[in-house]
Amino acid sequence: MAIGKEGNVKWVDGLRGFASALVVLTHISRAWAGNLFWATTAENTTPKLLQLPFLRVLIQGRLGVSIFALVTGYVCALKPLKLYRQDKHEAAFISISKSALRRFPRLFLPSAAATVLSFIISELGLFSVAEHADSGWISQVPPRKGSLFPAIGNLVYEIGAIWIKRNNEYDRNQWTMLPLLQESIKIYTFLLAVAYIRPRYRMLASFAMFAYYWMGNDPCPAVFGMLGFWGVLIAELQFEPATARFIEQQRILAPVLSAVLVFSGFYVASYPESHAEWMPWSDNLTHFLKPNLPENPDLPRFSSGIGLMLAAVGIVLSPRLQEILSSKILLFFGKMGFAVYLLHGTLMKTFLAWMIYGISVPADHKDEKGQPQMTRMKYPGHQTLFVCLFFWMPILYGSAYAWTQYVDPWCERMTNKLVEKVKFEETKGNGYIPMSGVQGQGHGPARHAA
Repeated sequence: MAIGKEGNVKWVDGLRGFASALVVLTHISRAWAGNLFWATTAENTTPKLLQLPFLRVLIQGRLGVSIFALVTGYVCALKPLKLYRQDKHEAAFISISKSALRRFPRLFLPSAAATVLSFIISELGLFSVAEHADSGWISQVPPRKGSLFPAIGNLVYEIGAIWIKRNNEYDRNQWTMLPLLQESIKIYTFLLAVAYIRPRYRMLASFAMFAYYWMGNDPCPAVFGMLGFWGVLIAELQFEPATARFIEQQRILAPVLSAVLVFSGFYVASYPESHAEWMPWSDNLTHFLKPNLPENPDLPRFSSGIGLMLAAVGIVLSPRLQEILSSKILLFFGKMGFAVYLLHGTLMKTFLAWMIYGISVPADHKDEKGQPQMTRMKYPGHQTLFVCLFFWMPILYGSAYAWTQYVDPWCERMTNKLVEKVKFEETKGNGYIPMSGVQGQGHGPARHAA
């Protein structure tokens, strides 16, 4: 399903690649330039280039995580919604069932593989340079157990803990796995519940779910639930004939509206993580957002979510933007997006740390009380970092490409074997949900045109 009456639906893959790149840039900035997340370096000072609105989006990873949440909702809903509009409800139910069954192993297996990789590196002592770094983010490495059985026991525990506590000491970046799984299952359940609702009311139901999470104001569930159901709404909007008519008939208004939405979205998403009051633009944004949000909101997370929602509508209204996001290069990076997300932390704490700090670690020193203390290695500066990134980025994306060629296919094969093992044997005329009662209520194509 590439391009049809519903328009281009490949753009979301390009957006996924953009999101993974944002997360990488964010963690590089967080490791060695943490004050870039402030409105400006200090009060009453001129902001740096990457602290300016729009440009700061590149180093604020909140938008990357927000994109993953929205894309999850969009992708989970895309095929079922298309089948609903074609009045192929049973095919949609089968699609939802298979997707829900595959969802956990397709997240779990790559996540576990990345954890095992980090575990091996840790036990071999290859994180030692990162551990001695003066960067707080880089120096957060898993403790080396040394003994085989305690190490394996800890590995098994951490592989499971990420799905229970959203924490994995071998790869802390995997905290998003559980919220993404929970979000997708909620969306599959929602899609079953609204199967026989007219499209316009199904869109209203999607918006109601979005509003529920908006008002809930619990940072993690709110962001993932809110953006997930906005993704469902975006998929519905893209299938809506009125959207295509608007784009076709309003040749001037549609591009202008799209540009305004995307521009406004990136402006709102630029909201700084700290010290927003130090710059007039972010202080004004605070005063604009606060009255329109729930009590005591997480302003940085909400601003990224709101900005992405505006930009997503703008993309739907712009075939040109969809073509750009569907370019071969962005689709190529989009294909590697999940692998980049899983691998970048480990590769930052090995190859990039070695390039910046060297491959040997200094001996411990003693403090004033004579107690041994770890000697930290000093960051050599941004120029060294830029040179190292020139060589490290190909390592990252080369590793991600190899992952998509070998690890991902293995995970896919294991998932398929599991599905074949446990799924119900399909027989002709054996529907998953009784159809006669609802089909007689006039939910055919004529009703969907409403």
